[in-house]
Amino acid sequence: MMSYTLRRIRRRARRSLSALAVVLPALVLAAKPGLAQYAGYWHTSGSQILDSGSPAKTVRVSGVNWYGFETTDGVAHGLSSQDYKAILTTVKSLGYNTVRLPYANQIVEKPIVPSNIGYNGASGPINTDLKGLNSLQIMDKIVAEAGALGLKVILDNHRSESGNSAEASGLWYTSAYPETSWIADWKTLVTRYSSYKDAGGNPTLIGVDLRNEPHNATSGGACWTGDSGAGGCPASDTQHNWPAAAGRAAAAVLALNSKLLIFVEGVDCYDNDCDFWGGNLEGAKSNPVPMSVAQRLVFSAHDYGPNEYRQSWFNSGTTAQSLDAVWTKYWAYLSIDGVAPVWVGEFGTGNDAASAESGAAGSQGQWFSSLAAFLGDQPNISWTYWALNGEDSYGLLDSNYDPTPPSSLKQQLLSSIQAGSGGKAPPSCAAVPAAPGGLTAKTDSSSAIGLAWTAVAGPANCSTTYSVYRGTTSGFAVSSASRIASGATATTYTDNSLPASTTYYYAVEAVDAEGSSAASAKASATTAKAASSSCKIGYTILSDWGNGFQAGLTIENTGSADLTSWTVKFAFPGNQEIASLWDANYTQSGEAVTLTNEPYNGTLLPGASYSSVGFTGSYTGTDAKPTSFSLNGVACGTM
Repeated sequence: MMSYTLRRIRRRARRSLSALAVVLPALVLAAKPGLAQYAGYWHTSGSQILDSGSPAKTVRVSGVNWYGFETTDGVAHGLSSQDYKAILTTVKSLGYNTVRLPYANQIVEKPIVPSNIGYNGASGPINTDLKGLNSLQIMDKIVAEAGALGLKVILDNHRSESGNSAEASGLWYTSAYPETSWIADWKTLVTRYSSYKDAGGNPTLIGVDLRNEPHNATSGGACWTGDSGAGGCPASDTQHNWPAAAGRAAAAVLALNSKLLIFVEGVDCYDNDCDFWGGNLEGAKSNPVPMSVAQRLVFSAHDYGPNEYRQSWFNSGTTAQSLDAVWTKYWAYLSIDGVAPVWVGEFGTGNDAASAESGAAGSQGQWFSSLAAFLGDQPNISWTYWALNGEDSYGLLDSNYDPTPPSSLKQQLLSSIQAGSGGKAPPSCAAVPAAPGGLTAKTDSSSAIGLAWTAVAGPANCSTTYSVYRGTTSGFAVSSASRIASGATATTYTDNSLPASTTYYYAVEAVDAEGSSAASAKASATTAKAASSSCKIGYTILSDWGNGFQAGLTIENTGSADLTSWTVKFAFPGNQEIASLWDANYTQSGEAVTLTNEPYNGTLLPGASYSSVGFTGSYTGTDAKPTSFSLNGVACGTM
């Protein structure tokens, strides 16, 4: 993934080893009905991963990413509120068979005793056997418990120094952790975990993901052999050529355990053709990774939707077929053509219905449901969902890491492509929804009109969202030109930043994967007459990192009366979405944002101002500033 904030707190020898004292339970949990169980170590044959059984079973990795060991917390997240054994039991009960466990080199060489662990949960003591342990010792416990439950583990070298996001340089090393350390740390972990077995004697660690998201192919980062955009990227360029480096690390790992799978991710660009970080494997067939042991290589790609980054293929003409062509070009061809197995190591989406399934071309929901269908049609392609973590906006679980996923639709789509599920997505949406009824419009202020309508009960297997249209005459055409909002899941909408004393007309359509309903009956309202300005609002972008930003707000009382409370409203001109906000309460519906004071900062005397409100957010496209604000229903001037 390109980068991440709360959603993507991962969108990466010089210590004494403590003795391992792991006692595996005598029994493992029964498998989820219908899900395959695999014997021994795994190997590859053509586009398949096979187990060691006789006859060998075809393996499909269908797992989750559980991050945290790569961050400055130095431990898998969620342990502050839930017992680690309960979290792994949830993974198992939901039908996943593998955990991809990211880590940083720093915690291998300099493990810390993490502070972000809770020992008292809602129902009693939790994590009692983790007290006083360092990062690696806690990883020991998690790997052992995963094995006890019959789960497999893939370790992922996510980054060098502990931190959030992928390594900025796009390389597999840094000055503090050179390639020699990268390889030495892999040898340490392979030695540490190769002896971990489940109750049936099957290994828990089945493979290693050598490095997360190599990228910056055209800017001094990791490139793939033959890349014309990186000067050919010869294998002799040991500082940048990623396949050669992967071959060196693979040889060191396989010298210690020749039965492990070696997962090698793609880069971002090849011949000036760019995909997501780690997602471009266009050069892998013509310029393979050198391997010291045959039948051990699995290629890995990462893929995300437009909410992560709006690639050129996310547009008004996007179809499921055009997305299939993109995936086939960048990575799936390796499996389809029988070159090697492929594993989609990361992909994820939000928990609202529209993020899991949508009929809107170029939307997040269209991407996710189409990818699930594509993986259903390609059962040899394995995957791990990003992420299990409940604090992540793509999280499979909620913030308490409770066992019931907050999005049943997303879980249903993922369950449909798990190992042993039959590999087909659930029945698709095949009917257009009915038109919304009961549309009303009311004046909210001199710059805003509020809309409400009756919810539409969608057809079977359909997830319904709403599109809102606006015109200045009662006969305006309901079309893409008059659409002001799409993908709405609520049955209310506030149209902000309007001029005073102006009448507007509205219509709403219901939308599902099959298409749009007829338009609702129209409703109208007139914005209030502008009041003399008694306030000013200042909006300042404090920092911007390409798909995220931090902004601050200043509220000034320029009137003659005291304010004992305040409500500020504005609308983003783009698709900005607030992630966290301080010194105010907030709600956001589409582009519309409402802020209200905290108990301690509601009073504003005449001439006074308050400038402590701030927030972080994400966006795609441009991060333009709002231009119209109101305070307690009165339009404000701007600073």
